[in-house]
Amino acid sequence: MPRLGQKYPIDIKITSKPIAEYQTDEYFELDLPAAPAIMVGDEIVVEGTDVAELKLETVICRHLGLPEPEPPKKGFLGRLFGK
Repeated sequence: MPRLGQKYPIDIKITSKPIAEYQTDEYFELDLPAAPAIMVGDEIVVEGTDVAELKLETVICRHLGLPEPEPPKKGFLGRLFGK
């Protein structure tokens, strides 16, 4: 994420707490997503799992009103095997 913060004019805020703090009544009252999570503005991109970098970059661009990034082009083996 720090690389995306350098690439786009967006502030990155990372919050890290012991897992027990994410399971308290006080945390649930904040109406925040289950950890681990990524939010861009008020949009929850993902919660409880990892996210592909392209998906995160796409949401950031949408949030900033920028054109969405192009997916990487597949190489010869990717086209051959459909990956």
